Formats: sequence, C-alpha cells, structure tokens
Amino acid sequence: QVQLVESGGGLVQPGGSLRLSCAASGRSFATMGWYRQAPGKERELVAAITRDGSTNYAASVKGRFTISRDNGKNTVYLQMNSLKLEDTAVYYCNVKIMFTFQNYWGQGTQVTVSS
Repeated sequence: QVQLVESGGGLVQPGGSLRLSCAASGRSFATMGWYRQAPGKERELVAAITRDGSTNYAASVKGRFTISRDNGKNTVYLQMNSLKLEDTAVYYCNVKIMFTFQNYWGQGTQVTVSS
C-alpha cells in the first residue's frame, strides 16, 4: 500500500507564503499533484507535474503557486506565494503509480489564510 505523508499547512496572513510537502513511499510515480477542497465546494485541481517536469496550474493560482518534485525522494512540493483569503482549503496530495491507473491520496493538510 502506498503511503503519503503531507506537511506544511498552517495559518498565514493574506500576502504570505507557505510550502507544502508530500512524501510518497516505495513506488515510482507518474503524475503527482495537489488538489484542494474549501467548505461547501468540490475538490479541485490546483497543480500537477509529470515525471519529466511538465506542469499545469489552475487559473486561479497561476503566477502565485509553483509545483515541483524530487523523483529520488518521491516527494512533491507546492510553494504558495501571495496567498489570498480564497485559498483557504484542505490541500490533498495525489499520486499516480507509473504504468497503471492507480491513484492514491494524502490525508490532507489545512491551509487557512486570514487577517
């Protein structure tokens, strides 16, 4: 069973920054990504990155967030800058096992942007 451990969430003021980390155990992964779910809303894709480094972002975070990965450590990161109140959500890591359709989710980490 794949295990994902997320860290880096917390409380931050508008305009501040946070860096999320997700470490995945024991496999080689294709696409890795971050999703978020705010109260009363559906879970949505924030950013994704392929094994060779190709990225895509939700329009709402483009230019503010940066996704990256370390394949040797099976870890994906999300650097979040210029945070806004509407970024408040639970952020979930997601990974796809290479050559399969299997996906796994992290436990979620709370990001709260408040003044």
